[in-house]
Amino acid sequence: MHTMPPFTTTIFQGETWTMKNYLASKWGIIGVGAIIGVLAALLQKLGNPGNMGICVACFERDIAGAIGLHRAAVVQYMRPEIIGFVLGSLGAALATKDFRPRTGSAPIVRFVLGIFAMIGALVFLGCPWRAMLRLAGGDLNAIFGLLGLIGGVWIGTMFLKGGYNLGAAKKTYPAVGLIMPLIMFGFLILALLYPMIPGQAQNGVLLYSLKGPGAMHAPLFIALAIGLGVGILAQRSRFCTMGAFRDLILFKQTHLFGGVVALVIAAWVVNMIFGPFHPGFADQPVAHTQSLWNFMGMVLAGLAFALAGGCPGRQLFLAGEGDGDAAIFVFGMIVGAGFSHNFGLASSPKGVGPHGIAAVVIGMIVCLAIGWFMRKKRA
Repeated sequence: MHTMPPFTTTIFQGETWTMKNYLASKWGIIGVGAIIGVLAALLQKLGNPGNMGICVACFERDIAGAIGLHRAAVVQYMRPEIIGFVLGSLGAALATKDFRPRTGSAPIVRFVLGIFAMIGALVFLGCPWRAMLRLAGGDLNAIFGLLGLIGGVWIGTMFLKGGYNLGAAKKTYPAVGLIMPLIMFGFLILALLYPMIPGQAQNGVLLYSLKGPGAMHAPLFIALAIGLGVGILAQRSRFCTMGAFRDLILFKQTHLFGGVVALVIAAWVVNMIFGPFHPGFADQPVAHTQSLWNFMGMVLAGLAFALAGGCPGRQLFLAGEGDGDAAIFVFGMIVGAGFSHNFGLASSPKGVGPHGIAAVVIGMIVCLAIGWFMRKKRA
């Protein structure tokens, strides 16, 4: 489990000062959550899909499509927000001497967890951030997703109490910690060299959607700037949706949970002011009404997030500050997106994919086995 103390040490005029990282304080977390909620809602107004101003799972799926890991023509776009999250986190970590390259903690397990986290998220059609944005936009189907997320995290905390541990990561070469940021920088170069051309499904090596969610996006540089800003704020604050529920369940702590609540409220306020706010279950953007599988998809995703030690956003921010284990989880999610669309696992507004239910069942079996067998103490 990755934690950081809320204090950093700086040198000023020859004296050592202990400067509190206010973004990691209770009100700092609330402020960060509110800012993310506002920016996500504004990204929807600027062109991102409805109730999908920011969705880590959906955007990683779009990136997987853009580089050809799947051929679902409606979800292919090199999302600059994801790139910004990693590079913004890197910049914040370097600026505050918080760049800590480390790796080595059960990488193959983290990769598998990333795959099943993505499968579960795409059965629901969203990551924890999008579940909250869907709720803030009036999509009541998100309630089942959020309940499933809480259920999955709760199962994960039971394993944590029982001694589950993937082992400690070890300090490694700085070059190792820079691999994920460099890959994201490479993605940015590709997006600049081969930009989307109206009416053209491919430009150079990148694929682009001509319709559907992948064709809906905010202007590249605005989306990138917002991604960089969120990456900086989240890296300094340690903002994590899964961690918020985990800490609430395990320790009865509301420190991170305040940020989650602030995100929902802020996005709801922006939606009420600028629209759209459409309460109900039917006719919601990029969503389906199969409540059981909205629930179960996020049970699987929440369990995978808990076992991996962070929500998909947090994994990106950790990867930016040099965590190779988080980078492996991110790669697992991107590969999982390819599997989901190549093998009919992902849902659509019409409902769960033809093999999505089987994938959730298999994923639950695998994740429960990981939680059971990777315990230092046996009950």
